[in-house]
Amino acid sequence: MSSHNRIQIMHGVNLDQLDRRDPAHYGAITFRQLEQQIDTFAGELGLDARFFQTNSEGEFVEHLHRVRDVADAIIVNAGAWSHYSRAIGDALQIAGLPAVEVHLSDVMAREEWRRVSVLADDCIATVMGKGVDGYREALQTLKVELEG
Repeated sequence: MSSHNRIQIMHGVNLDQLDRRDPAHYGAITFRQLEQQIDTFAGELGLDARFFQTNSEGEFVEHLHRVRDVADAIIVNAGAWSHYSRAIGDALQIAGLPAVEVHLSDVMAREEWRRVSVLADDCIATVMGKGVDGYREALQTLKVELEG
């Protein structure tokens, strides 16, 4: 495959408000800075990062329905939807691309409801609690998957 595999970074609900969220969980970074850092990581790995963010669950699902046209793999941080949206889980399955679920915070060390992911079964890996560096790990995982 091409050394420039296309990775769709899908950010869900409230991630665009990152700098207004608890820095103890999410770090002191803006959403724009997060995407810039992910783009840098991708470039270092010879990957082409493409970004999508919405606070509308329906738009998120619709984008997953079309993602095969624009990407070879997915990094998904659906925010709170990760814990209960079967619609997003089903759409991720329909997309049929290798996917890695990312959480900036360690969701297993937080509220009970955050410890369940309805997306994990449709992902090849889950990375949590590593902040922005979790995206580097996810990109590396997908690079190996796509080139292996």
